[in-house]
Amino acid sequence: MDVEQVFREERGRLLATLVKRFGDLDLAEEVTSDAIEAALRHWPVDGVPDRPGAWLLTTARRKAVDRLRRDQVYAARLALLQVEVSRADPPAGEGLPDERLELFFTCAHPALAAEDRGALTLRCLAGFTTPEVARAYLVPVATMQQRIVRAKKKIKEARIPFRVPDAHELPERLPGVLQVVYSVFTEGYAAQREDLAEEAIRLARILRRLLPDREVTGLLALMLLIHARRSTRTELLEDQDRSRWDRTMIDEGTALAEIALTGGHGPYGVQAAINALHDEAPDFTHTDWPQIVALYDVLMTLTPSPVVALNRAAAIAMRDGAEAGLALLDDLADEPKLRDYHPYRAARADLLHRLGRSEEAAQAYREAIALAGTETEQDFLRRRLTAIEGRS
Repeated sequence: MDVEQVFREERGRLLATLVKRFGDLDLAEEVTSDAIEAALRHWPVDGVPDRPGAWLLTTARRKAVDRLRRDQVYAARLALLQVEVSRADPPAGEGLPDERLELFFTCAHPALAAEDRGALTLRCLAGFTTPEVARAYLVPVATMQQRIVRAKKKIKEARIPFRVPDAHELPERLPGVLQVVYSVFTEGYAAQREDLAEEAIRLARILRRLLPDREVTGLLALMLLIHARRSTRTELLEDQDRSRWDRTMIDEGTALAEIALTGGHGPYGVQAAINALHDEAPDFTHTDWPQIVALYDVLMTLTPSPVVALNRAAAIAMRDGAEAGLALLDDLADEPKLRDYHPYRAARADLLHRLGRSEEAAQAYREAIALAGTETEQDFLRRRLTAIEGRS
């Protein structure tokens, strides 16, 4: 068993459980780090336990109790916590994903700034590193560090309780939770970590049972329609073998996308509809690009952003030609959020290559490689660069 993979998979669930039980985010992070350090000392000698999640949880809880014993402020809690530690450990992972979803709603508290809620949740409860969170929000790492520190400080100063919100509070917090779940999915998909992508889908299914909201349905549809192409994700869409796509998942996602768009349009439902058009096309040539562009036009009215504009430009390039798409990309060159966004450089590289401007395309691919955040993305871009250089 890969020890590093165990830590990646368990860290977020462990933090969520500890925050819920102890009500102190800083304490939870400290003892989580202590438990992982203990595992690094013991597991290479004793072997990875059969239930690594339970081992880490037990170790972290005991370390938390030790810390609280030394802090008289928490003396009133100590007796109860000691009883809890002495109980038999639960099966690894039992109930933890649901507890994590509950904490997602907790961190979506309206007292926190909107830009801080998702960042805090991804860093502390979903187990993302600070650079991964920064990449998800298209901001520098230093900026993201400040946001996370600010959110933690606000929680302490405002004494925001770590509790499951009441039923009437859930709809207000839902958009922030959906954003976090989708960020977990996109990071997992980009890094080829199916555990993260599938966990996000599972959480979305739970959300849909609890809150049958149109946008919850749209998000679930969107993730299913993207994940259906996971076996070919390291290739350009035009080169993918569509017989390897998961047709059952596509059928479910398409049906949910139709439900999500019934009676109105939401951002996730529109994005799901775009991906349904990709998945339903018999081949790349017969993709309904005019309809996809029309849907991106709708999306721009709902959630205008440089990233949506970038995707719209790529679709227009397929409908009207590479030159039309490149002109739109050039118009976005000064957008701050796209400056370090590698898909923007990759999109320019592809269109420059289609126009026969190989040297410029190669340079754009080099820039994209330098900005890509995962080894999977870098490998894909290197293959594209090699192909261009070989043809040149």
